[in-house]
Amino acid sequence: MRHYLVVDDNRAFAENLGEIVGDLGDEVSVAESGEQALALASKRHFDAIVTDMRMPFMGGAELVHHVRRIDPGVAAIVVTAYVRDNDLDAARREGLLATLPKPVPIGRLLELLAVARRDGLCVVVEDDVALCDNLCEALRGRGVAAVPAASVLETERLGPVKPFCALVDLRIPGGPAGEAMRRVPEKFPGIPMVVVTGYHDQPPLPHVAFFSKPFDTGALLDAVERQYQARHPTDA
Repeated sequence: MRHYLVVDDNRAFAENLGEIVGDLGDEVSVAESGEQALALASKRHFDAIVTDMRMPFMGGAELVHHVRRIDPGVAAIVVTAYVRDNDLDAARREGLLATLPKPVPIGRLLELLAVARRDGLCVVVEDDVALCDNLCEALRGRGVAAVPAASVLETERLGPVKPFCALVDLRIPGGPAGEAMRRVPEKFPGIPMVVVTGYHDQPPLPHVAFFSKPFDTGALLDAVERQYQARHPTDA
């Protein structure tokens, strides 16, 4: 049985959402504030947290930040009516499985919760916005949250997360070819790297897989899956 945490200052909404999720046989805890959520997260590990973005005293972005200090492996889904929000950008740098609009698309939420993986964070370093979005969505379908960076500088700004793998384009703005590949392991020592490139560059560091654009997305996802299974061999 999986266990989720639903957080919203509208308790009636949170309880209703919890009942919908619980009807599928999973267990749900409900909190109506960030403080209550942190108290619950300090007592047990959840498979995923679903939190409203705008709440009094502690918003969803701050909550995700603090929960990750307690439990780095928890998957996080943020619900918001404000898609352009600086706090939301900060939360994305720490890795979100998804950002969902209000009113909440229940079917989509249930799909995400069903596949959400603990410790399932992957860094995606890619400056092609469309490709990055497609990769993040493909990873999301496997229950893997993406932590995106579109430049060498953005790799420096990634939050204090614990990714199990990185997808790295060899040529992104802010440095010479391969610079992002050098920077990522400085921030995340020992991280396995899957390289993607549209050129004939040679990766400057060891890597676990290499893909030339255009590549087979399914094969790339399988390469990421192997890295996850290497760390979590009992995870189905």
